[in-house]
Amino acid sequence: MSKPFTIQINGEPFHCTSSMSIKDILTYLDIDTTFSLIEYNSDLLHDDQIENILLNQNDKLEILTIVGGG
Repeated sequence: MSKPFTIQINGEPFHCTSSMSIKDILTYLDIDTTFSLIEYNSDLLHDDQIENILLNQNDKLEILTIVGGG
C-alpha cells in the first residue's frame, strides 16, 4: 500500500491516497486532453507521456484548457 501524498494542481493542493499517473488524475477530474495542455513540473507534456508518469510528493501540474470564442 502506498503512502498518501500531496501534489499541486494549478497552484492548489490535491491529496492523493495512492500512487497515480497523470492520466489517472485527469480521468478522475474528468479533463479531456483533446483541448488541454498539461505541464508537469514546468515541462509541457505530449499526450503519449501522461500514462507513463507516476506522481510524487510535491509534483506540480498545470492544466490549461483551450477555449474558442469570437
